[in-house]
Amino acid sequence: MPERIVVKCGTSLLTKPGVGVDEEYIRALSGNVVELMRAGIQPVLVISGAVAMGRAILGGDVASDSTVTRQVLAAVGQSPLMSVFEGAFRSLNKTVAQTLLSRAALEDRRGYLNARNTFLALLDRGIVPVTNENDVVATEELHFGDNDTLSALVANLIDSDLLVMMTNVEGYMRPDSNGVMRVVPSTDCITDEMIADAGGAASPAGTGGMKTKLLAAGMVTAHGATAAIVDGRDPGNLLRFVHGEHIGTRFSATGSRRESRKRWMLTDLALKGQVRIDAGAVNALVRHGRSLLPAGVIGVEGAYERGDLVAVVGPDGSVVAHGLTNYGIEDLSRVMMRDSSAIRNILGYEYGDEVIHRNNLALKSSTDGRSRE
Repeated sequence: MPERIVVKCGTSLLTKPGVGVDEEYIRALSGNVVELMRAGIQPVLVISGAVAMGRAILGGDVASDSTVTRQVLAAVGQSPLMSVFEGAFRSLNKTVAQTLLSRAALEDRRGYLNARNTFLALLDRGIVPVTNENDVVATEELHFGDNDTLSALVANLIDSDLLVMMTNVEGYMRPDSNGVMRVVPSTDCITDEMIADAGGAASPAGTGGMKTKLLAAGMVTAHGATAAIVDGRDPGNLLRFVHGEHIGTRFSATGSRRESRKRWMLTDLALKGQVRIDAGAVNALVRHGRSLLPAGVIGVEGAYERGDLVAVVGPDGSVVAHGLTNYGIEDLSRVMMRDSSAIRNILGYEYGDEVIHRNNLALKSSTDGRSRE
């Protein structure tokens, strides 16, 4: 039985076209979440539907789908949507907390830790965090893009054991030998082919789709947790899955549990550029757990300063690790492919022998599913 779980419900489940929020569904979902709490599980809900709710309230007054329009709709719809959740949980003697997140809040290490501490404090007090993207302040380039991604980030943020993405299909489906689409019960590998073949949003109201769910599952399983895609049209399927019934699709963990600091480093949110390294440096990092030295750096890209988060890329273009660099791109471009002893002579100063110290380096999971850490 998982100790901590993130449950994601999309717009298509929580709202009715032209009507707004589906109060009956939310009451049933809330009841199932409370049942999880009675079993000793700490749940977080990740929802969407504020935009759809706002559109239902404003009706024909809104025609465009620009970023500003969506922000207006979210501003109008967020409060009524949360009011329904608050009422549903209050009737079950549970308190909810509205937790709105944006990419900007999680890009910063301090913001990431503040969010983590708040979530964990709420869970310890038996309060249910109801999470959504802060659409009102998020510009297009700062959007998560969909709440599947947001749910995976929240799962990693709070060290969740399980992410359940409830949707309006039976699970992840693939054609059998006769070409008939069937649910894949479980898998321990999310391949590029699976992602390429996956479709877009399953409903006009949604922004995600099977592709975003697979990517989200990959984010969670790489950090040592389980992910699942479950038919949420029946809210009771949440309990059935958690209690072991074979429904939907289960994605097994492929990596080991990491400390929260390294989870943040591997989110991609705060990356400012990349450092390209040679095969010898890849071997030193992956096989021997060493720091990255300037001699192994063969190229730089981006706009980063000392202390920024960068991707470390091998000669084949694959991302080996993320790390906090001791040198900005201008300095690094001058000392790369040089011995560490030459740094002071070249720059006139130094911040240490390492471009990235091993303590500030988070290795990506290996292709065979085992963590390199």
